[in-house]
Amino acid sequence: MITTAKRLDIIEEYYFSSKLREVRQLASAGKPIINMGIGSPDLKPSKAVMDAVILAMHDENAHQYQSYQGLPELRSGMADFYKNNYGVSLDPNVEILPLIGSKEGIMHISMAFLNEGDQVLIPNPGYPTYTSVTNLVGAVPVYYDLKEANNWEPDFEALEKLDLAKVKIMWIGYPHMPTGARGSLELFEKLVAFAKKHHILLINDNPYSFVLNDKPMSLLQVEGAKDVALELNSLSKTFNMAGWRVGMVLGSAKLIDSVLKVKSNMDSGMFYGIQKGAVEALKSDKSWFDSMNEVYKKRRVLTEQLAEKLGCEVYKEGVGLFVWAKLPEGITSAEDFIDKILYEKYIFITPGTIFGSNGEGYIRFALCVKEEKVQEAIDRF
Repeated sequence: MITTAKRLDIIEEYYFSSKLREVRQLASAGKPIINMGIGSPDLKPSKAVMDAVILAMHDENAHQYQSYQGLPELRSGMADFYKNNYGVSLDPNVEILPLIGSKEGIMHISMAFLNEGDQVLIPNPGYPTYTSVTNLVGAVPVYYDLKEANNWEPDFEALEKLDLAKVKIMWIGYPHMPTGARGSLELFEKLVAFAKKHHILLINDNPYSFVLNDKPMSLLQVEGAKDVALELNSLSKTFNMAGWRVGMVLGSAKLIDSVLKVKSNMDSGMFYGIQKGAVEALKSDKSWFDSMNEVYKKRRVLTEQLAEKLGCEVYKEGVGLFVWAKLPEGITSAEDFIDKILYEKYIFITPGTIFGSNGEGYIRFALCVKEEKVQEAIDRF
């Protein structure tokens, strides 16, 4: 009998992997599904990006293995993007590593820095992959609370009361997923100071900073952050390139080199044409972000109307690609609530529980649905 590795005993299939099968079954049965659950942009990349890919297909070296560190012009483009948009200076040769999606980086970073038994501070609520990857590498998740009463930011008094002796990594992500809390430079400064005090590697997962957000920030803006921090970023949401799988990890040369040791043993470089498209995307100016956000603003207004029609209370301060909302008073189970809507109205919404116990009592809507579809969802009630 062939048995699976013991590490699979402590993780489950990713929620969207299993739930979307259920949603697809309803759709295949002819049900008029409106999927407001997953944050996969339905908008296109710019024409310049797509043209760059088409042109690159004819380059002499386009179809060969590519460098593990990506094209020099891609790293330079990423450095320019950070300088122009965050005011952060990075050496493209040693402080930037392109990734096949930033989700890949979560695994690479964990493999590079975590030993079995090390502890990892994970936000509750937060991105579920932090937990699953921590378990896969044999480390131990330690959850820290994020609550609406504290604007979905860490409680530093509570953090200081934890036994931090075995903590090696702390995951953060602002703008926050799933709530949309903005964070602030003051918060980043406190987090960097906390990481330095306790010798913790701090990692900011930052894919949403240009979506409905007029104050994009980077953790690396904090003086001395490179001593203890890495930042993940992505072109998925910012440039509508989710399926292209283009991300990056940024930080000090020493930390980046450690991640490269893992990555170089696990892939053979990003496809040349995709890198060329990414180079073009990174050149986009403010007009690109403005045009994209005009679409999302209209969708958010309608989505908030839908949430309020359901009796939910919307977190109005949120930015990013989602609307976070509290369930109507008296309803306690987010999963029961969304299943009722799925099977009665054929609208899929994400329950807050998949992001942690502090997500109970909340639901999340993605802004990846055209206005007319959101209006149709409203009309179904």
